[in-house]
Amino acid sequence: MSSTQDFLVEIGTEELPPKSLKKLSDAFSNGIENGLKEAGLSYEEAKSFASPRRLALRIKGLETKQADKTVEKKGPSKKAAFDAEGKPSRALLGFAKSLKIEPEQLEEQETPKGTWLVYRSSEPGKDTLSLLNSIVDQSLSKLPISKRMRWGAQKVEFVRPLQWVLMIFGGEIVPGKILNIQNGNTTRGHRFHSEGELQISNADDYENVLLEQGKVIADYALRKERIRIGVQNIAEKEGGIAVIDEDLLDEVTSLNEWPVPLLGRFEERFLEVPTEALISSMKEHQKYFHALDKNDCMMPNFITVANIESTDPTQVIQGNERVIRPRLSDAAFFFETDKKSSLEARREQLKKIIFQKDLGTVFDKTERVSKLAAKISQKIGGDASEAERAGKLAKSDLVTEMVLEFTDLQGIMGSHYARFDGETEEIALALNEQYMPKFAGDNLPDTKTGQALSIAEKLDSLVGLFGINQPPTGTKDPFALRRAALGILRIIVEKQLNLDLSEIISWSIEQYHGLKSDNIEQELVTYMLERFRAWYEDENISAEVFLSVCARRPTRPVDFDKRVKAVSAFHALEEAQALSAANKRVSNILAKQDSDLSGKQVNATLLVDAAEIELAKQLDVLSEKVSPLFDSSNYESALTSLATLQKPVDQFFDDVMVMVDDEAVKMNRLILLNQLRDLFLKVADISLLSK
Repeated sequence: MSSTQDFLVEIGTEELPPKSLKKLSDAFSNGIENGLKEAGLSYEEAKSFASPRRLALRIKGLETKQADKTVEKKGPSKKAAFDAEGKPSRALLGFAKSLKIEPEQLEEQETPKGTWLVYRSSEPGKDTLSLLNSIVDQSLSKLPISKRMRWGAQKVEFVRPLQWVLMIFGGEIVPGKILNIQNGNTTRGHRFHSEGELQISNADDYENVLLEQGKVIADYALRKERIRIGVQNIAEKEGGIAVIDEDLLDEVTSLNEWPVPLLGRFEERFLEVPTEALISSMKEHQKYFHALDKNDCMMPNFITVANIESTDPTQVIQGNERVIRPRLSDAAFFFETDKKSSLEARREQLKKIIFQKDLGTVFDKTERVSKLAAKISQKIGGDASEAERAGKLAKSDLVTEMVLEFTDLQGIMGSHYARFDGETEEIALALNEQYMPKFAGDNLPDTKTGQALSIAEKLDSLVGLFGINQPPTGTKDPFALRRAALGILRIIVEKQLNLDLSEIISWSIEQYHGLKSDNIEQELVTYMLERFRAWYEDENISAEVFLSVCARRPTRPVDFDKRVKAVSAFHALEEAQALSAANKRVSNILAKQDSDLSGKQVNATLLVDAAEIELAKQLDVLSEKVSPLFDSSNYESALTSLATLQKPVDQFFDDVMVMVDDEAVKMNRLILLNQLRDLFLKVADISLLSK
């Protein structure tokens, strides 16, 4: 049984970028763990640590040495190793010489292809201590760092300047350097609450030494939870509920080593400004949390998290209040200024903003989108005039002072200003809903006008960019067209809208003039249907199921989704594999025929064998049964009914020869098989399910 020791590595730096800290920590730890596994070194457990000035990993129970390894090298076959007189051949002598051994040291190995000569030796494992520095170095070199920096006169590069490296194995310092910094057994505590270096004798002491002597909570998850609880408790003491955004919580956790939540206040007059603007001011620029009262209204408070335990926290709070006041004053000023001009009046300014050099201005886009949204709205049972009005006003808030300052408020401020201008609530809501969904899993538009506007806004970009031959590439998608396509599909499918991609794409093309591509509709339909692939992969639906439906090219997303769900359920049936294989066989047979069999009927008088008579009978019965199911798009029930064809189909292929000499009988049997295949093709090409 091999002995083990604990390993600890800490990379000390200047403050790391807060939005990247967790990702860097995970990559650092994973890189080292993978390096240990590649080296054949096992361990009991690993725990990572991360704070603004450190990335660390502790490995418990790490083997102190690699296991000895048996090395086997294959030489020539026994037949080729000796000549006719039984003397070693040149091949054998050359192989032995390359290994610096005598031919007699080789062993024989029996294989299905004969006897071969092999050399076996034992390679001693290396001490873990000699491998650790290289493993850590490799992990650091692979970190996801978008931009590396240099410091001082050094040539080494890292995300931030290195200050120290702690690396110990058992009680011993791992020899070597990391990025030109000598490995040691000391760390550093909080920048203000701790002085000098802190010695770490063994890995188990790491957390406690930093906590008690260094005033650093090194455990990222523990620090995050303390911040969450601290913020919640402060809000509750004020009679409110803290609103904790997880992304903001992660960022604040990455900014603090010794977090101390504090409550600040601002003037109630600022509550007249839209809540979203206040939150944006506090969250994006100051990293503050806000709180809601029992009526879900915003309270005139903010919660900041200081990275210091002040002897006079009032001074810290007042300092933050002084900082946030001008930010909120700016927001209030922007809001009052913006209300002096209507969204309608601002449309003229959109003529100066280029959407895309070949596709015109943002004003031009609103003209196209408004007409397209009206058509889509009418199709889905909405108010066409409301959708057209919403389309015209859709981008007017982009030129408001508030959105120019807080870009994340586009759409949101449009809704507020629309209400102030006296627009209907449906239009006001749609101006924000046009951007939904912004990301995977995001909310979808609830209003018909919002649904129509969102689809129209996204489709206009897709058609325009495809129309000037600038579709997304594998690495470039500056207009986020993949997200736009998925957004359209999600809205149509999840809101069960009766829309056909071919139709709405053609409507969008009509709004353009001078597009370069002549095949936009077909290209874009194909592109959008292909977006379904990743969608269904996330739902654990096999690629074969997706491809079987895609082969039929249904262009109504709701219908496409129903087919996929039906084929997926069918694929799980016992009969599915046999029927898909049979369909593949039928497809291969029919592909070799020159005759067009579509629309032709089976001649009952030419049916001879019992198996073909039974199959024809079952097809007649099932055709009548599933026809109304197909008409109502009840594909799952239809396929379940067709699954009963397995036995008569199998019997047919067991007993009946299709390609007989009698031309009339042969054609009759081909027509029968064509009818079988056509039934399934009303849903999908299930022959593609066959493995």
